[in-house]
Amino acid sequence: MSDPRLTPDPALVTGSTSARIIRPVVDLCRSPEGPRDRQLLFGETVTVLGDVDGWSYVQSVKDGYCGHLRSACLGPDQTATHIVSAPATHVYARADFKSADRMSLSHASRLRVTDTDGRFACTSIGYVPLVHLTEITTRGTDPADIAALFLGTPYLWGGNSRFGIDCSGVVQAALLACGLPCPGDSDMQQSLGVAADGGYRRNDLLFWKGHVALVTSADQLIHANAGAMACVYEGIEETIHRIETQGDGPVTAHRRLPSLHSADELAL
Repeated sequence: MSDPRLTPDPALVTGSTSARIIRPVVDLCRSPEGPRDRQLLFGETVTVLGDVDGWSYVQSVKDGYCGHLRSACLGPDQTATHIVSAPATHVYARADFKSADRMSLSHASRLRVTDTDGRFACTSIGYVPLVHLTEITTRGTDPADIAALFLGTPYLWGGNSRFGIDCSGVVQAALLACGLPCPGDSDMQQSLGVAADGGYRRNDLLFWKGHVALVTSADQLIHANAGAMACVYEGIEETIHRIETQGDGPVTAHRRLPSLHSADELAL
């Protein structure tokens, strides 16, 4: 049976056009007015498959996730040149940090930079500090470093931004920033990499039923969780004990990702 999260519903498909997100953060819902499944960020590209009563049925280009969002959140597609590499940034009315801020953007938001003005990038929506951007082709080399950008972010079920994020959102952001394909939900992410054959290594993934965490060292992990209601570091054994004690079961998988470093650099 096909997964409706990744397989468009033929009954809802009336066309296929490319568009981009033009709001800072947009909920991708299970149905119009329905619950949030995931979120999309400014500048991300979607394929619009159908439109009904102010809602669009779309498929996200970054991970194939299907869902409904408000049509007013979409604009014409355009090629992004830069990505927000800081945890978050502001868009200013002028190339001046004392000017009015127009909106806030999360890490991984995408922008088309048309020029520069001093320390600022010029975009169609305003001016963004250059120090907060990197070229779209730039790739991170350590997912755990990217995940750390979300430390302290409030926990939000289905969240994908620095303003609110969940466990699979942290993992997806970390992997995509390093050029590693990653689906949106933790059950899908459990197919990533290979089964680990030894102790814990940096950037291993640990899974529980409905939860995922990213290993940062031999005895520590990072994850967004409802216990802390934030993205936090936590001891591995402490986490395993706490999750099992609260009735959510044992670790269901320990996966090892393709190395972005040499084996000596990853070994702890």
